[in-house]
Amino acid sequence: MTNLATHLAKLRPHLDDVAARGLLNHIGGAAVGGVADRWFDATSPVDGSVIARTVRSDAADVDRAAQAARAAFGAWRDMPATERKAILHAIADGIAARADDIALCECWDTGQPWRYMARAALRGAENFRFFADRVASARDGQAMPSPGLMNITTRVPIGPVGVITPWNTPFMLSTWKIAPALAAGCTVVHKPAELSPWTARILIDIAEAAGLPPGVWNLINGTGPEAGRALTEHADIKAIAFVGASQTGAAIMAQGAPTLKRIQFELGGKNPMIIFADADLEAALDATLFMSFALNGERCTASSRLLVQAGIADRFEAALAARMDAIRVGHPLDPATEVGPLISADHAARVRSWIETGQREGAQHRVGRAEGQYIAPTLLTGARNDMRVAQNEIFGPVLTSIRFETEDEALQLANDSAYGLTGYVWTADATRALRVSERLEAGMVWVNTANLRHLPTPFGGMKSSGIGRDGGDWSLEFYMEQKHIGLGTRDPDVPRLGVGA
Repeated sequence: MTNLATHLAKLRPHLDDVAARGLLNHIGGAAVGGVADRWFDATSPVDGSVIARTVRSDAADVDRAAQAARAAFGAWRDMPATERKAILHAIADGIAARADDIALCECWDTGQPWRYMARAALRGAENFRFFADRVASARDGQAMPSPGLMNITTRVPIGPVGVITPWNTPFMLSTWKIAPALAAGCTVVHKPAELSPWTARILIDIAEAAGLPPGVWNLINGTGPEAGRALTEHADIKAIAFVGASQTGAAIMAQGAPTLKRIQFELGGKNPMIIFADADLEAALDATLFMSFALNGERCTASSRLLVQAGIADRFEAALAARMDAIRVGHPLDPATEVGPLISADHAARVRSWIETGQREGAQHRVGRAEGQYIAPTLLTGARNDMRVAQNEIFGPVLTSIRFETEDEALQLANDSAYGLTGYVWTADATRALRVSERLEAGMVWVNTANLRHLPTPFGGMKSSGIGRDGGDWSLEFYMEQKHIGLGTRDPDVPRLGVGA
């Protein structure tokens, strides 16, 4: 059998199982339907087939999940750290044991190629291991003595939290948010994107098989305007961690305002790949292709704006176009595939409309093949930074190339954006790399490398790209409250009231 046929054969039992059971909610340790008994079909971007009938939750379902999270919070918060650490490590073991199953289901659910999803499942296990090892120290504080006081700090979990994850690489991103919440001692209500809900169910099954107590982690399916809004407005949910579009983040901020919710947003990007003439152009070419078109271009950190110095632009764009033409577009379960189908027919139509917009605005184009939800990598050259295709997040395999002359011009172009998530800089000049990195309006900058995620470092953006940071202690800080305790160390010297003159 070919690799594709082998993977399809391995996927078949998972499809039969989920089709028979449906994708239910998971509340208080039990798989349950919706209060109103409403459903929608989760479909595959590969061929449009129905994966499973899925619960369409409403405010009543969210309330059940929030109550379950609130009821479970005290016991989970107070469980000895060694026990919580062991459970999180057991979840990591369970993910690793089922990595191939998860990857197969993720490919079918999202259209992402196998070559990336096979690693994404293991990244999820790494996320749980990383935060499991920080459970014991999560509540550590500081000692800050002052005259007459021993001041100490500690951290306590904030309470039940809501996690709303996107449809691109949903499994890995779910672990990225949920693992630190559990490590901090919070309970969770998770709403996955309605376009890719399958692996969220696998993940919670793994967690409870690993010994996670009922109600600590609850899963609700449904749409953003219904289930998502109910979650962001619920009074028992103390914080919302969200990954998705900037416009949705703005709506969530407004919805959570009446209950003064803490928020952490990882939003959109229109990230510049800045290539100076002195760069290692072969390495820069590899990075541009990978960061623009891997994961179908459907990722917030994609380098969708190429800023290339004019003296090398012709040959760099020619080399780029030649390599793009050789990128393999095809079935996501074929290990040779480099770009698979986009998440939905509607999204594919939006991406095509952006390509057409760029053409109308005057950009020259090398348009890749397009059939249904399959769109090959597309290059728009001769673009200006004021074009809509240079300012808006397309979220697909489309790269806009803009030329610059000087370092100052490159920075002006890079920063002329509503977004500020990442920036990529390629140069052999170390001092220039430092200057440009310092002046780039981006939460993350990679110099002479692609995006290599290191879990202890802060991940997040400026401007319309987000609020707050993931990673290491930044994640734990979000899910915990700081507490100060002042202990008197000498006789109190308190002014006395009510004792007369």
